[in-house]
Amino acid sequence: MQRKTKRPTFRAALCLAAMALCLCLPACQGKKSNTPPGQAGKQPANLPAKAAPAFNADSAYRFAAEQVAFGPRIPNSEAQRQCARYLEGKLASYGAVVQVQEFQSRRWDGTLLDGYNIIASFNPSQTQRILLCAHWDSRPYADHDPDPARRKEAIDGANDGASGTAVLLEIGRLMEQDLPDIGVDIILFDLEDSGKPEWEYNQAGDEYTWALGSQYWAGNPHIPGYNALYGILLDMVGTESPCFVMEATSMYYAPDIMRKVWDKASALGYGHIFQNRPGGALIDDHLFINEIAGIPTIDIIHYDGLNESGFFPYWHTKADNMGSISASTLKIVGDVVLAVIYGE
Repeated sequence: MQRKTKRPTFRAALCLAAMALCLCLPACQGKKSNTPPGQAGKQPANLPAKAAPAFNADSAYRFAAEQVAFGPRIPNSEAQRQCARYLEGKLASYGAVVQVQEFQSRRWDGTLLDGYNIIASFNPSQTQRILLCAHWDSRPYADHDPDPARRKEAIDGANDGASGTAVLLEIGRLMEQDLPDIGVDIILFDLEDSGKPEWEYNQAGDEYTWALGSQYWAGNPHIPGYNALYGILLDMVGTESPCFVMEATSMYYAPDIMRKVWDKASALGYGHIFQNRPGGALIDDHLFINEIAGIPTIDIIHYDGLNESGFFPYWHTKADNMGSISASTLKIVGDVVLAVIYGE
């Protein structure tokens, strides 16, 4: 998906301006409390943070491989239906309360698509909650493949889709063994990557052809009135040489959350990967969670700016397969997310 806006838009300009302002604020500005009004003082102060469990890189890599083994997880396919059942079963086996939100949405060309958002709740009785999310579908078009003859073929989506989902499956497995003190909801969004292909992408509003699953969920949450303190989206988090910058849409809507996560990464020794520098405004699931659901949500997404797309070298190509992801990168991201949620 061409998540980076192709030409300046009012929203992108706002995001970039807000990002620049936020980066100039004093560092203490990033340490605001995320406690909702009326909740202050209800928890004992100065308790030590709960130790996060150890993230298993091999387990996460296996979860990615198991998704890819179904074949391209594109809409209305048997691979999509089989993988949806697999994801539901995995999360349920970890003791989560699991719902499958079935929905239909129109593709950019009018085709009716079946979608399945997989929603797993851990610590469901806790009122204070964190939202963790990723998309699990893969791109129906290899529209950036170097071979023009292959650009209408579907891709495996090992990094662009399966990697973020794999990290969250491993986090779910660990939460079964040792729950954090806060409620956690994992949402695996479908139909994120069915947006207009490159050869059609040329009109205002094309951004709404992407992230159909998160658009649907944000307008139709699994629990009426659902809210969370904040959300963290994982996308393309498995590439061999990762680079996570402070994406501008995230900085516009949730600068405090981005600093919280980036500070935790730095404390873990990953500051060279979670880089304290601005990135472009991207169209991804977090945009619609912020805009429609009103939950401040950031995007951890590889974006190094080293090629035309800015993404990893095999983005939206047939080479986005298991050879394009690294277990060690999955562990880095998993370590950071675990440290954040167990530190609450």
